Amino acid sequence: MTAGVFAAVFAALFVAHQVADHWVQTQHQADGKGLPGWPGRIACAGHVASYTATAMLALAALHLGIGVPLNPWQVLAGMTVSAVTHYVADRRTPLKRLAELAGSAHFYALGSCRTGRDDNPSLGTGAYALDQSFHYAWLFVAALIIA
Repeated sequence: MTAGVFAAVFAALFVAHQVADHWVQTQHQADGKGLPGWPGRIACAGHVASYTATAMLALAALHLGIGVPLNPWQVLAGMTVSAVTHYVADRRTPLKRLAELAGSAHFYALGSCRTGRDDNPSLGTGAYALDQSFHYAWLFVAALIIA
């Protein structure tokens, strides 16, 4: 692995993450992926599938477009880590529990709507910040594995 390959892979995964989470994800997936039971699992799996496909397109562009060397087995391993951890975080409850265990429950709830109200529909919440930072940490790990 070279630092250049790692940097290129991480940049590609980071951009793909932003595009997949904010442009590719459907409203149905965004609204449903945290729901309990099979409806939530299916919505989340659909999001993770399109998320992973977006990341694979970015990696293919690196490899085919500028010749970044990628080992298919390492790509498979790294993308598996990325997909599984993305699914876990986006089911909502595991990430909320992790925040509670880390002593960050108050931060997780920061900016969320008050019970029974829809008075702060925004991306500026603690839950969103923790979700994104969790994803970035695992993108780093995935890039290390791939590179």
